[in-house]
Order: sequence, then C-alpha cells, then structure tokens
Amino acid sequence: MTIARILIIAGSDSGGGAGIQADIKAVTMMGGHPMTAIAALTAQNTLGVEGVLPVPADFVLRQIDMVASDIGVDAVKIGMIGAPDTAERVAERLAAFQNIPIVFDPVMVASSGATLADEATIAAFRKLLQVATIVTPNAPELGVLTHRSVTSHEEAEEAARALSTEWNVAVLAKGGHIDGPVLRDTLIGADGTTTRLESPRLDTRNTHGTGCTLASAIATGLGQRRPIAEAVDRARDYVQRAIAAAPDLGAGHGPLGHALGGIPYELRAMS
Repeated sequence: MTIARILIIAGSDSGGGAGIQADIKAVTMMGGHPMTAIAALTAQNTLGVEGVLPVPADFVLRQIDMVASDIGVDAVKIGMIGAPDTAERVAERLAAFQNIPIVFDPVMVASSGATLADEATIAAFRKLLQVATIVTPNAPELGVLTHRSVTSHEEAEEAARALSTEWNVAVLAKGGHIDGPVLRDTLIGADGTTTRLESPRLDTRNTHGTGCTLASAIATGLGQRRPIAEAVDRARDYVQRAIAAAPDLGAGHGPLGHALGGIPYELRAMS
C-alpha cells in the first residue's frame, strides 16, 4: 500500500488543538503519513498563548532534510514559522523540491487573539508565497498580505484575486471571520478560475485549530494527487464534521473532534 507522505513545517501547540498536533491528526485521518519539522514551541491552552519559543532555523532545516532524504515527501504544509530567518531559509530549501505541492497557511494570530508572527516574519512571508502552490489566509491575514480592507465576501474575493495574480498562486480565502449565517470560502485558481464554496455556519466556541486542520487536509489531498478543487472540497467537509464532533474541552476556544466522535481503532476492529 502506498501512502501520501506529508511534511508539516509548523509550531507546536501544547494544548493539542492547533499547530503540529492538529496537523498530525488531520493528515492521519485523511489517509496520509505525517512528518514534522517543528519551527516553534508554544505554551498555550484554550484560553490563550503564554509563550513562544522559536526553533533555530538550522535545526528546522535539519528536520526537513532528515525526513526528505529517507522517507520522501509528496506534499508540504507550512503553518506557524517562528522567525523571519526561518521563513526565508525554509523557502530556499523548498524551492529545490521538484513538482511537490506546497500549502502555505500564513498563521499570524491564534484563535485567542495572541500574535504568532511579528512584522518581520510577515514581511518574510513573500519568500514562502514564491514557492507555494496554494495559500489559505483568513480575512484578517488576507488583508495584511494585500494591504487591503477585507470585511466582506466581495472584498475577500477581490483581495484573493490580487494575491493570486501577484504571486501566481492559488488562494483559498477563508470566510470564517466574515459575519453572516453562511460560511463562504472562495478559491481563486492560479489560472484565475473562481469557485465559491458555502456551508452553514456552526454556532460553537470550538474552533481552535480549524485553519491548521484545513491546510493539512488540503496538503494530504494534494499529496494523494487530487486536483486542488477536489482537495479543498474534501478538506472543508472534514473540517465541518470535525467542528461538529468537537469534544468541548477547556474554558476557551476548544479543539476540534478530529476523530469525528469515534474511536478509529475500535471502529476498524469491529468492521
């Protein structure tokens, strides 16, 4: 049996709801093999982030090289990057990867509101945009990347198109931060095609790790050689189901139910 090998470059969430921890669960549930290059450590829970410790860039690259040289890589997911030097050097390393899809989730702020990328790191994101296959910003992140106001679905679509044109990259503009009963994400292809994806908005506080989960699920689909539109649609469906199955942990923004309310081992054993 072959399995898609997904390299995740991101930060660790001690609360287990987002970051590397969410990435590993999402990739596993979507049928891939997760490998990690941890770019930062965080001390956090559902209420907020108390501390961030970036991992030196040399060691981030060593993690990438070790798994790539032995196991191989079918797709890459980039999340919290830790420091501007790390962003630039990771981009340089990934530029050498041939025909491997790269999903870039430009993480700037946690669900709790804590800042996870300073201005210098955000400025260095341009290097990662140069190597990305698809970028998955939410409305505030899209506004920062394009220097625009993004408060409506129309503004999000315009900004996503501008970002896609500037960097020749597919853009999934996530609409979770835009008010309304319907959640709309807009996918702009690198070729300019537009796909609007809508789903009911779930009334819940358990949304910690949605962006990480979505990006990793997309990366798994791309690693399985699915077209971008199919990978995005499949990932969105998984995230919706995981939100609905959230175990309601903690006093703040709780984690998703990545196992979808079941115990996969027991379900498999019973079949």
